[in-house]
Amino acid sequence: MKNCCVRLCNALGIFFSVIVAIIGGFLTYNATITVTPAFLWVLFGIAVVYQAVILVKTDCANTNGCICEALGTVFTGILGTIVTSLILLGITFAATSVLGAVITGLLLGFFTLLITSVVCLIKCIANCD
Repeated sequence: MKNCCVRLCNALGIFFSVIVAIIGGFLTYNATITVTPAFLWVLFGIAVVYQAVILVKTDCANTNGCICEALGTVFTGILGTIVTSLILLGITFAATSVLGAVITGLLLGFFTLLITSVVCLIKCIANCD
């Protein structure tokens, strides 16, 4: 039997990550926050570790179906975090660049999506309704 609360949890995670992305992009554009290479490497490492753990430990055939439902947003957050952190590591942007602010906002949004969707996945595994 599928756990229907996974859809609501994922929807709330997506909504929250969009809000964080907008706020992060705005604060980056105004030079209130900066993104250092060390921060980018940490986010890249976290995303790679999550991807490795999920690829090794997840088996959709032996679950009640809710894990497979939550994996789409988890992998979206993982791949988005990896790609945007690599873009920001590879290209130097000015502190108040519009494109740099947009990509930084995307990075923060994808990382927030990663964290919230992993929380939804853990909630699904533990069957905490």
